[in-house]
Amino acid sequence: MTQVGEGHETAADEAGPVMTFGAPTVGEILAERYQLEEHVNNDSAGRQVWRGIDVILRRPVAVVLRYPGGDSATEMLQAAVDASRVIHPNLVGVYDAIDEGSRAYVVREWVDGEALRELVAQEGPLDPARATAIAHSIADALAAVHATGMVHGNVHPGTTLIGDDGRIVLADARADSADSTETDVRSVGGILYFSLTGHWPHAEIRGSALPDAMRDGTGSVVPPRQIRAGIPAYLDDLTMDLLDKRVATPEADALTAELARLDSADEDYEDVGPLRFTQGTSAEPVRSTRKIAIGVGALLVIAVIGLVFGIRAISESGNDKPSTTQANTAPQDSAGTDTGTTGEDAAPAAPPKKLTITPDMVRIVDPPEGDRTDEGEAAYTVDDDKDTVWKTSGFLQAKFYNKPGMGLLINLGSPRTVSDVRVETSAPGIAMDIRTGSTDPGNTSNGDKKIVETYKKLGDGDTGKTDGTNAVFPVFDENLKYQYILVFITELPQDSDGKYRAEISKVEVYGN
Repeated sequence: MTQVGEGHETAADEAGPVMTFGAPTVGEILAERYQLEEHVNNDSAGRQVWRGIDVILRRPVAVVLRYPGGDSATEMLQAAVDASRVIHPNLVGVYDAIDEGSRAYVVREWVDGEALRELVAQEGPLDPARATAIAHSIADALAAVHATGMVHGNVHPGTTLIGDDGRIVLADARADSADSTETDVRSVGGILYFSLTGHWPHAEIRGSALPDAMRDGTGSVVPPRQIRAGIPAYLDDLTMDLLDKRVATPEADALTAELARLDSADEDYEDVGPLRFTQGTSAEPVRSTRKIAIGVGALLVIAVIGLVFGIRAISESGNDKPSTTQANTAPQDSAGTDTGTTGEDAAPAAPPKKLTITPDMVRIVDPPEGDRTDEGEAAYTVDDDKDTVWKTSGFLQAKFYNKPGMGLLINLGSPRTVSDVRVETSAPGIAMDIRTGSTDPGNTSNGDKKIVETYKKLGDGDTGKTDGTNAVFPVFDENLKYQYILVFITELPQDSDGKYRAEISKVEVYGN
């Protein structure tokens, strides 16, 4: 049992190595009370951690020794004294703090079990429900610490202990001037991220010997949901918001309440609703600027659509003639080309029809360096044979690990007016979006990479996982023309063999 794993180093720790001459031996009794039984390990600052016995009360204890004592141990001892004043079921109890000059030591509760660090190392990343329960307990402990005006300062997988009886406790408080209630709360996001992925976000929390969070090409943390399958979007968003320093953190008690709500929902995450962080007694949710912007944008889109349809309805009800385009500027295609039709010369649009697409007009896009073994299967998506499909390789997770996704590029031959794209899959659960561009840079790895980098998403981006096997994308602007259309897959469903892959049997484009 690792009673103190590697936590954060304080300023005092960084001042120099901890000397260990005159180290104690098994059987030695400290302060005429605490008998040392077994040297368990050393923590990140070189402190020795022992399992011992309180010979007076006959109970097991953990003893954390530092050499030397005196001024260099002041911070450790003061943190222990502060922690002893907070009694909470999710905090390790602190019993004693003694400075002998040549050495100093803290005596605290012994917990039978293991640190979160060791648990994940042995079992791998945890399931979402268990990760949530652990984060809930740690947030609750922090709420108790913060209520006293103190900061813990050492929330880490090594100081998060999981008892054999299921109890989850936080140990080894030792804050320095760089710590605050905000850094404590953000560290709960780190605990969630580590529990779900086995990685610790160094830049967002603090450096550690644990492997750093997985990062994309810009250095940003890759969300847990893109690393492994089965993580609910809600829990993924919560984790990433806690790590995002642009997003204000909630108070520890508000985070505790939110995690309690999610924890009590067990695995029914889809029913928990939006984030409900509250500050103090306010009932108003605290949302990130990013989410507010998205919400405002969505409302503006809805308002514009309503205005357009309202104007059309009024116009059509007050005139017997079909309405015509009154603008003096000609519509343009996706490349900005004048289509040559303006004002009252515009004819009523013809009803959309299925456009003819031949096998030579489609190909697979697989950045950055896909194996391209399924290249010939692109033709199966336009051959009108339901028994032939484009089937991707099998992956170990729903999100593509080393690339943003892969897709099917359609070249309509010339700019066309498009009303919608219809995709038929062999199974539900595929996340897709539609992208367009002005050229095909070539059927090469570099060409595919350029397509993904330069093609523009239409609509609101990802549709989310499809509920059925037929998806319709009516995201095209009727005033523009399109030649190159990319059906891009960003998330895969799980197949019967346990791997993740997509099967597309038909793609149809409707327009004029």
